[in-house]
Amino acid sequence: MELQQLRYVVTVAETNSFTRAAERCLVVQSALSHQVARLERELGARLFERTSRRVRLTPAGAAFLPAARQCLDAAERAKAEVAAAVGEVRGRLAVGLIPTVAAVDIPGTLREFHQRYPHVRISLRVGASEELVEQVGQGAIEVAFLGLPTTARPEGVAAHELARDRLVAVVAPDHPLAGEAEVDLRRLAAEVFVDLPAGTAGRAQSDQAFAAAGLVRDVAFEVTNADFLARLVVQGLGVAMLPSAFVPQLTGLVTVEVTDAPARVEHVIWSPVTRTPAAIAFLDLLGITG
Repeated sequence: MELQQLRYVVTVAETNSFTRAAERCLVVQSALSHQVARLERELGARLFERTSRRVRLTPAGAAFLPAARQCLDAAERAKAEVAAAVGEVRGRLAVGLIPTVAAVDIPGTLREFHQRYPHVRISLRVGASEELVEQVGQGAIEVAFLGLPTTARPEGVAAHELARDRLVAVVAPDHPLAGEAEVDLRRLAAEVFVDLPAGTAGRAQSDQAFAAAGLVRDVAFEVTNADFLARLVVQGLGVAMLPSAFVPQLTGLVTVEVTDAPARVEHVIWSPVTRTPAAIAFLDLLGITG
């Protein structure tokens, strides 16, 4: 069994196509197909179901795929560790973040990191906090930036608190609340809301605050993208509550202070078990040595 064969299997699984996998791997399709077939013979099981219309994993292939990815990741880590031992940071750095990160200038930080360590391949994923915690725990990403209610802590990962912030209300310029200096949750509960999906950590901050006040609100629009959330608010379709440090990045909205607003905490997290040289270098850039 060779690493190249594992790469081919993973790529075919990701693209659902031998043709696209060959293009991505920069080899002719016949060579890729031959190596996958050779691996299947060695394993004594077919990894893919091939038809004229599609390619998909067999049960054996689905069982094989996670281990194949782990082997490839281990090989990459081994190369990165050797490079680090001779004073050069290489490998990959997969960073996850929620859309409303405000405590760190992510683009600027990644730019500085790339300038310092040009041989590290950087990738970026945007998702919900709970998804990012799971992905860091699984080793799919090395570092992630979260926003959580003050009552929550990231579990199963190493974490460092970056900042605390209060939520503010954002409304359209012609909304009746736009002329108010401040508002409370009881007044806001009478409005229609635009918010993140139910069950997410970003949504929980507001849900917990309204519930603690004995209030029920109407969330008519659920979106995962902060920019699209802002566009709905600008059109007068609802109001929203967002971290005060993040709101200046948006345009066309009026900010109203909330006297009994909930708070959130931004964290950066990483694996407590396996830290790659690239992850260590990135955390060091943030001033984190733990």
